[in-house]
Amino acid sequence: MRIGMRICILFVLLLCGVYHMNAYADDYLTISAVGDIMMGTTYPENVLPPHDGTGIFDNVKGEFKGSDIVFGNLEGALIDEGKTTKCDESTSGNCYAFKTPTRYVKYLRDAGFNVMSIANNHSSDFGFEGIESTINTLSSVDIMATGGETVAHLTIKGKRVAIVGFSSSSSPYSYSLLNVSEAMKIIKMLKEANDIVVVSFHGGAEGKSATHISDRDEVFLEENRGNVIKFSRSVIDAGADMVVGHGPHVLRALEVYKGKLIAYSLGNFLTYGMFNIKGPNGLSVILKASINTETGDFVQGDLIPIKLLNGGIPEIDLDKEAVRLVNNLTKEDIGNSNITIAHSGALLKMEKDQGNSFSLRTP
Repeated sequence: MRIGMRICILFVLLLCGVYHMNAYADDYLTISAVGDIMMGTTYPENVLPPHDGTGIFDNVKGEFKGSDIVFGNLEGALIDEGKTTKCDESTSGNCYAFKTPTRYVKYLRDAGFNVMSIANNHSSDFGFEGIESTINTLSSVDIMATGGETVAHLTIKGKRVAIVGFSSSSSPYSYSLLNVSEAMKIIKMLKEANDIVVVSFHGGAEGKSATHISDRDEVFLEENRGNVIKFSRSVIDAGADMVVGHGPHVLRALEVYKGKLIAYSLGNFLTYGMFNIKGPNGLSVILKASINTETGDFVQGDLIPIKLLNGGIPEIDLDKEAVRLVNNLTKEDIGNSNITIAHSGALLKMEKDQGNSFSLRTP
């Protein structure tokens, strides 16, 4: 009798545990986000990874498991033919245009990506034809493109989720982060129609000297690349629930602003052959964040440290150099970031969110 009772009680506890786990899972949305991806190019000549790219994500794709959204920024066009609208004889040697074979989309699909940003300065390297080919190629394997008027819409755990892309330029495929008031209007409209709004932006200066952020416009090659702090906080003020930045090709600080997570740059992630991956340019992370499905507030997360090796292929970095870098940048650039970054890479929101009280690094 006692044995039977114990088995019965154990069975009830197991059922309750399963129910609790399921209820807990429905309360949170898990987003894995990475920075810039350029899997190799056939322009101006073939610079493609070994074995035609087979296995390029194998070292890291296991980290994406269990995520509701797996997001990255796609640099360049997925297209097999076509001519660049960006480079000519006058720009030879000073122009970078990327054209990745459409067959490489299978590597994104097999890695687990389901949303890719096209709001960047390379998506139009091969003109309208290149952008349309990219969108259609991604769609053929059920990956959504996002950028400008092309907004990724998903329904996850009964919640309507929108992912929208901005950059420092304005086109049908990229809303401008330079026009902050207009960006806020766009986010307000999206929030009215959706439960969760995630903002992606491609902005800020570039290179090893661009790891720090400050509350001012950033300029690169005489082009205004935006004030990423002002933009990020403003879109959260307008209703955004998470902001994911990329573009500088280096890692930058994190912060929790009004309960919402901002990643100012996730750096390079897989950039084969044509990108500088020396020093900080070769350090990257997978940002894995859980947000509350009701409030959009950041709950907890992880930084999985990555190093780009063998021409730009990502591998897990057991020395966790990228975690230390992001932690230091966060402490130096944002005094009250409202987030704790553990040595392991674990991310925890501080108990007391101090809203607008920030100590910023000055220009």
